[in-house]
Amino acid sequence: MTERLRTWNSFLDAYWSKSRGVTSLVLFDHRHSGERTVEKMSSHKTFRIKRFLAKKQKQNRPIPQWIRMKTGNKIRYNSKRRHWRRTKLGL
Repeated sequence: MTERLRTWNSFLDAYWSKSRGVTSLVLFDHRHSGERTVEKMSSHKTFRIKRFLAKKQKQNRPIPQWIRMKTGNKIRYNSKRRHWRRTKLGL
């Protein structure tokens, strides 16, 4: 199956580079062992990482209702809201 995936990736690379000027397109990134790489997090974090994650967790909340009232409903939602699955932090 991985051989088929490699040939498919090479086909897509050639197709995209010819038609749209894009150099590469990778469907999945594989390790040498064959498993797909996903974002993994260690259970033992450094204090710096933990502080960074805590700050991002605090920032990721809806705006208070009193701000909507104060601004006359000009600011309705937090535009920098982040979903845990869609948008990654890039650690």
